[in-house]
This record gives sequence, C-alpha cells and structure tokens, in this order.
Amino acid sequence: MVRSAKILVITNGHVCRNPRVVKEASTLSQAGFDVCVLRVRNHLPSEAEDRRILSRASFRSESVDLLSGHGPAAFGRRMAQRMWRQAAARLRFPTIHALGPALTLLAYARARPADLTIVHNEIAHWAGLRLIADGRRVAADLEDWHSEDLMPEHRVARPLGLLGRIERQLLHSCTYTTTTSHALADALHRRYGGAKPHVITNSFPLQSNPRVRHLDDPAPAVFFWFSQTLGPGRGLESFLPAWSRLRTPGRLILLGEDRASFLPQLMALAPPELHSKIECRPLLPSEDLLNEIAHHDVGLALEDRSILSRDLTITNKILQYLNAGLAIAATDTSGQREVLAHSPQAGVILPLEDPAAAGRLLDDLVADRETLIARQTSARRLAEDVYCWEREAPRLLALVNTVLQRR
Repeated sequence: MVRSAKILVITNGHVCRNPRVVKEASTLSQAGFDVCVLRVRNHLPSEAEDRRILSRASFRSESVDLLSGHGPAAFGRRMAQRMWRQAAARLRFPTIHALGPALTLLAYARARPADLTIVHNEIAHWAGLRLIADGRRVAADLEDWHSEDLMPEHRVARPLGLLGRIERQLLHSCTYTTTTSHALADALHRRYGGAKPHVITNSFPLQSNPRVRHLDDPAPAVFFWFSQTLGPGRGLESFLPAWSRLRTPGRLILLGEDRASFLPQLMALAPPELHSKIECRPLLPSEDLLNEIAHHDVGLALEDRSILSRDLTITNKILQYLNAGLAIAATDTSGQREVLAHSPQAGVILPLEDPAAAGRLLDDLVADRETLIARQTSARRLAEDVYCWEREAPRLLALVNTVLQRR
C-alpha cells in the first residue's frame, strides 16, 4: 500500500446526499491515504447534515460555495449558474455548465495535486476528462447512468448526448471505473466498449443490532418507503392500488420531503377508509435512518424499470432494507432481480402493472407471521453474506492499491 499517496475525491453536491462518496473517502483515509473530498455547496437544507458528517470524518473536505451571499466571486458563480440553466432550458443549448459550476470545480481540482483523483457525478466526470488530458491519473464512479436517467420531463434541459460521450470517454480513458451492479456494468460495457466497470455496490456497514421479530407479535405488518423527496415517478402511484387490496393492509410509512404537495394526490389512489393508515414523516439524518427502518416489516423498493438507469442500478434503498432485516417488496428491475437472485426467500417481485396479482403477493408476504419472519431473516443474512460494506471495502482498496503501484 502506498500510504503516503494523496487521493482527491470530487463530487457535484453535498456529502450527505452522496453516501457513496463518504464510504469511499472514509475507507481510503482509514487505510492510511491522504484523502480530500472536493464538493459543491448548493443546497441549504443539506448544510447542517454535511457539517455533522464532516465533523466526524477521517478525511479532509473543501468546497465550491454556491450558497454564501458574501463576496463577488460567490455572487458571480451563482449568476453564471443561473444563466447556463436558463440557456439550456429555453434554447435547448447542450452544455455541461447547466448542471453545475464545472469550470470552477475543474479549477479547484487543478489546484490540488493528487496521485489519484476519483470523480463522481456529471460535472465531476467532465472535469475528470480534462484532468486526464493534463496528465493526471483519474478513476470514475458511475453510480447512475446519467445519460439514461430521470423521467422524460426532467431530461429536457439535460445535455444527454454530451453526457453519453463523457461516459464513453471515461470507460476508455480512466485508470478504472466503478458502478453499482453487474447489470449496469454489463450494459455500460455493451454500449461504450472500453474497460468494463468494476462493481462496488451501494452497501452500508452492517447494522449491529437489527430488530428481532417475534412470532407472537399480533401487530399487522408495517410497510416502509423512503427517499429524499416524496413525489411522482417513484413507484408509489402504482403501489397504492395493490396495497389497497390487502386483506390486512397494516400501515404504510413514507419518509421524505413532500415538496410539491404530492401526498394528497397519493391519498386519492387509496380508499378513504385507508387514509388513516398512511403516514408521511420528514426524512431523518443518515445516522438515524437505519435504526428507523428497522422498526418496520416490509421495505418497498419501487424503482421505475422504464428508466434505464433505474432498471439497471442497485439503489441504496433496497440494500438498507436488507441491512435492517426487512422483507423486500420490489419492482421488477434488472438490478433488484440481481439482488434477490442471491436469496429469493428475502422478498417478492411485484407485478405492479397488475394490482390484483401484486396485492395477492403482498398478502402472501405478510399474512403469515412465521413466513414473514423467515423472509426478514433471509434478508438480513443476504446483507451479511453479500451486500455489506465490510465486503465491498476490500475490493475498493485492492483497486486503488493496484493503480497506485503502477508507474
């Protein structure tokens, strides 16, 4: 191990919204590398959580500031960002600058020499290619397939062709690339060629005290879902008609910020007598989230398979459910089938296009307490055996050590 090596990790937002960066930087710094995370401050509600994470971090952090109102430089960056977004939206002008302060991020990165630079997300990927042209050693993480992500209405102002060309260049130019599932690694390689990405899943460190369930617990099963935002296109609209058909629906707990008053629209999809069983709560800090998840019974992983990136990736959500010991109710995506193929007993795949059939599967999942507990036990065992950070960290360290030992 080259313990004196400097590693620069670049992301285009707050660390609390990118746990993959935090796990990577923590693992590398705890292994003895000098790690700095370069991030963008652009979301005021994330500031407090970022400060909490960074106050305990073993790595250093620096930021491009788009929040501070002081100084001409910060004001200029905010104004430039606004103009680029407007040009992209109104004129359909494809530019990376509509997605964030790409030039500023690149300038910051160039001023911070490193033995290895690891880039995450769109503008960091763009900057990574410029650093390669400068002669820097760069690796790229493709947690999402950015040129094939998001709902159609959110893709209009995105430079999709440019993002695709960046992704192709990363696979051909980087010292290595990583992604979140074998399904996504295979698809990227088929599309772009180059070196096939290594798979580092979105797993988390094992929770030390997952909830213990008991056969004599008479309470109906509680279904659980979370995301940064409660809104359309996250599978809940298709799930409600199936859940409403259950003989014993139990409760449905939703964690997330209801930014566009989406909850009333969601409630309208369920019969009035079930409205009292649906509860929306604010999202918790990351350190409290796993314990909160463990208080429920069935985790809902409702990814939209019509969006190619969502179909192929393995998200944080399903892996946190496994870690907390929840039985899984998942949509039929390639990534989620990849997870449950290791342990079919851990959950069910829901055909949400057929609410009656999906409702029957949900009934079978929760009607018998013994069967539900067996599925929950299998889910936790799958986390322990396959999907935990304790198994991913050595793979990451091996990749980085191999690269740094090359001349």
